[in-house]
Amino acid sequence: MMAKRRATTKAAARKPAVRKLPRYLLRLYITGATTKSMLAIENVRRICEQHLEGRYELEVIDLYKNLPLARGDQIIAAPTLIKELPRPLRRLIGDMSDEKRVLVGLDLRPRGVRSRE
Repeated sequence: MMAKRRATTKAAARKPAVRKLPRYLLRLYITGATTKSMLAIENVRRICEQHLEGRYELEVIDLYKNLPLARGDQIIAAPTLIKELPRPLRRLIGDMSDEKRVLVGLDLRPRGVRSRE
């Protein structure tokens, strides 16, 4: 019985480690139903679906309806996207139409770009 456990352990040690991808917690602060706000929502959702499918939570917060939350997060402009998790915390301001900039802000690589690890 002891030999079986050792064999299983050795076999498990040879398997390549599967890296669990982190979940993202994002907050998008907007100001009502303005064109810029709607564009930011659309862009962030599209980027998240393409690059974080199934592993993100996006909370959209209207500053007109929830100003105390904005004060707590020190929002000075809108739209503002805050990446709370994974750390480090990041803030992006604008309509999120520059996908490359958003991906860098989220610490992501565009699909098809391989890391040098």
